[in-house]
Amino acid sequence: MCGVPKPTKVATTALVGSTAALTGFYGTVLAEAVLARKAIGVTDERPPSPDGLYGDDLLGEPVRVLVAGDSAAVGYGTERADQTPPGLIGIGLTHVLGAPVDVRSVAVVGAVTADLPAQLELGLEHKPDVVVIVVGANDVTHRVRPGLAARQLGEVVRDLTARDIEVVVGTCPDLGLVRPLQQPLRWYAHRISTRLAKLQTVAVARNGGRAVSLGELLGRLFLEHHDVMFGADRFHPSATGYANMVGVLLPAITGALREHETGRVPFFDVPRDLMPLGAAAAQASHESGTEVVGAGRWATVRRRRG
Repeated sequence: MCGVPKPTKVATTALVGSTAALTGFYGTVLAEAVLARKAIGVTDERPPSPDGLYGDDLLGEPVRVLVAGDSAAVGYGTERADQTPPGLIGIGLTHVLGAPVDVRSVAVVGAVTADLPAQLELGLEHKPDVVVIVVGANDVTHRVRPGLAARQLGEVVRDLTARDIEVVVGTCPDLGLVRPLQQPLRWYAHRISTRLAKLQTVAVARNGGRAVSLGELLGRLFLEHHDVMFGADRFHPSATGYANMVGVLLPAITGALREHETGRVPFFDVPRDLMPLGAAAAQASHESGTEVVGAGRWATVRRRRG
């Protein structure tokens, strides 16, 4: 029929239009990413070392803690060792456990999940009772596939738990809250970081670790109080922001150490307290500040408050 385009021509036109739109979208995202990196201006500068013995006036054998991960684990932007997450963990655990705590940090600014084995190769000589990991943000900004990053994290957790070491992981924060990121990059960062956090939760719990969701709980705090929660670069947390992050992680670290000492299985006896691991990860993504503990296909979800 005259004037009616052939189906193949319509499909081709639609495909070309869709491809052009997709190319334009990702071009915009990449351009925004470049501008955001310039605005954030991250360096490899580290705060004073938090390594050392906390509560050295307390009796008992020191609890050994190893901290690994990226700039959030380092405490990028802080000015004192006692403001960093490793330092805050050491101080907090001495109060909760009433015992000395020996802390060592091998976290590196800019690290991605693939860098964890090299960090732990240096840190395992510390003979930790528990390893605390915060990682994922740089996997998002470096466009590492979430599935790959989660598998890499699962392998690390499996290796540590096989050595009878407790593992607590703070999952990827919601990068859609970062002020220097403009739309559509902010939407894209939110989507990918949330997906990564869910996959991290499954990988960690399946391999015997504990995953603590940081995104939405810290997200509300950071969004409502961004002037005090973010540091000068508007990307990394301030000292107050790091303290809130550690406040969420600390109960899970304490629980891991106590249950390891007593040999208690971290499951409830009632079947209704168990749920499929995927469902637990999904619930944690909507109820941040929760801890997911599991093995195999099942998990428990615990609400943790700092």
